Amino acid sequence: MWLALLGAILAEVGATLSLRMLAHGRRTWIVPVVAGYAVSFGLLALTLHLGLTIGVAYGIWTAVGVAVTALAGHVLFGEPLTALMGLGIALVAAGVLFIEAGATH
Repeated sequence: MWLALLGAILAEVGATLSLRMLAHGRRTWIVPVVAGYAVSFGLLALTLHLGLTIGVAYGIWTAVGVAVTALAGHVLFGEPLTALMGLGIALVAAGVLFIEAGATH
């Protein structure tokens, strides 16, 4: 279940980073964009099928995806990553932890 979710996150991040390349006129990047999102949604569906609740799975998928994409965008493309953005990422992560803790109690 957790490996499927990790795969979904990595595929989504890869697709989103590829989307950045596609947006700059490199049309060949459409293939990894479409494939990455298809794989990501397929693995997310598998995660749900294996028993993780939608709130927890989607929360983790979204939060980790946002954090990794922001960091990768900074490293790969020189996009800004300010302290305020870091605080926002931390708050999203904290929200996911609260959702997961609430789901188990």
